[in-house]
Order: sequence, then structure tokens, then C-alpha cells
Amino acid sequence: MSKIGVHGFVFVGGWTTETGNQAIQQAAKHGFDIIEIPLLNPKTFDAESHKRSLKSAGISATASLALPKDCHMPKYPKKAKAFLRSALDKVEALGSQYLGGCTAYHLGTLTGKPPTNEERDTVVQVLGEVAADAQKRGITMALEACNRYETYLYNSLADTRDTILKIGLDNLKLHADTYHMNIEEEGFYTPIVETADVLDYVHMSESHRGLVGSGTVTWSEVWKGLKKIKFKGYLVLESFSAINPDLMAATCLWRPPNHSSEVLASEGIKFLKEGAAKANLS
Repeated sequence: MSKIGVHGFVFVGGWTTETGNQAIQQAAKHGFDIIEIPLLNPKTFDAESHKRSLKSAGISATASLALPKDCHMPKYPKKAKAFLRSALDKVEALGSQYLGGCTAYHLGTLTGKPPTNEERDTVVQVLGEVAADAQKRGITMALEACNRYETYLYNSLADTRDTILKIGLDNLKLHADTYHMNIEEEGFYTPIVETADVLDYVHMSESHRGLVGSGTVTWSEVWKGLKKIKFKGYLVLESFSAINPDLMAATCLWRPPNHSSEVLASEGIKFLKEGAAKANLS
């Protein structure tokens, strides 16, 4: 059975102790099983408060991040390793068992060239060491493929899978995102099926980052692929209702959203649950 979740930025534009706890309560109110917490700044992350809020709300959490600019893994491997380990500390303190997202790179760092073998080898070494640490803590990690305008390092599911297989740890998985797939992949069905052995987490995100089902993502192909592989991982609604400066810069969202968080969440969970039921995933 797939787990239905929601990204915290559906409800809030920035994550603080107060806004984070509000988002947790909103996720529970709308009936989500899981909230994905943006763990962008481990130093200020109040794991204990959020752990209490999650318990009160009766839901669980995953966490995601993108590396800071000065921790872009191919260029700053030691800083990247230290940052990720500090994030793992917070995931562990939160009582969560999942850390995904852009765990090998900074969103927005572009070199003007394709990734080199040396850069990918650095990721294999460093992310492999961190994932081994996570494994000892009972934490699963994931590596997300993002579009060419936000990173040069991992754009397709297939390329990302290659690195995951080279690392060779059972607790390192593939994190897909339908928004990025809509830009990078030749369709949705085949990439999902061909990476089924490592695919564990999917951001269910529309082509314009707004209300799912109202853009150009071919959802019938997404559900067809997930049904084919009998997907049992995380299906997480990712829409943005409020935009903070960091998010704006990373995702190039220059205009306000067309729908409120209430609409994005209520219509989004309906969309996900209906699709999962039809695909025999629920």
C-alpha cells in the first residue's frame, strides 16, 4: 500500500517552529498520512517540538533538503558530508526514518557543462558514506532527479538510478518528481517502470507547481506506471501555496500561486487518493 503525503510548503512559505507545527496540524486535518518536512537548515530545526506535534496530530514525517551552495557535493565534499550528517541527526531526533530530496547537490549551481565522471564519482563516494551512516540509524535516504535549469548533475531517473546502483546500499532510493519528469523524460510510464527496482518516493507535482490535474503532466501515464510496478512507496503532493525568498530563488517561481493552500490540499488529496485507488495502490 502506498503512503499518501504532503509537502510542508503546501501550507507554509517558510519552516520555523511555529509555522512548521501549524503545517503538521493542517496536514493531519486534511487527512494525509505523512508530511514531508523541508529540512533546509538543520541548525535551527526544532526536532523535539515537531516530534511532539506529530504525535499530537497522529501522523508521521519524512524530511527533504537541497544542499546549500557552499555544500554542493562535487565541489565541497567534506562540507556536504558534514551538512548531511547534521540533517540525519535531526531526522533521528524527530523520530523519522526518511531523508530525500537533492541530497547530492545545490539547486541553482550550474557549471555550463554536463557532469563529469569525477563529479559523479565524488557523489558515489560521499553519498555512499552518508547513506551507510543513515543505515546504521535505521534511516532511508533518497536522491532526487531535477530538471536541467536547476541542476546539471542528475536530470533523468535513469542517470540517478545508475549512481544509486553504484553505491549499492539497500537504504538509498530514487526520488522522482513529476514536475521535473515533465521537462526531462520522454513520457512518464517507461521511466517509472525502468527504475522500479530503486524507485521509492514520488513528488506528485503539476507542470506549473500548482493544483494537480490542472496542468500538462500526463497523469494517466503516471498512474499506469505506478500500477505496473505495484508501487508501495511514498506519493507526496508537492504544490507551493506561499513562496519565501529562498524557495523563489531555487524554483524560479516569480508569480503568486493561483490557489490557496486549502484548495491545493483538499483537492490534492482527493486527486491522489482517487488515482491510487484506481491504480490498486491503496
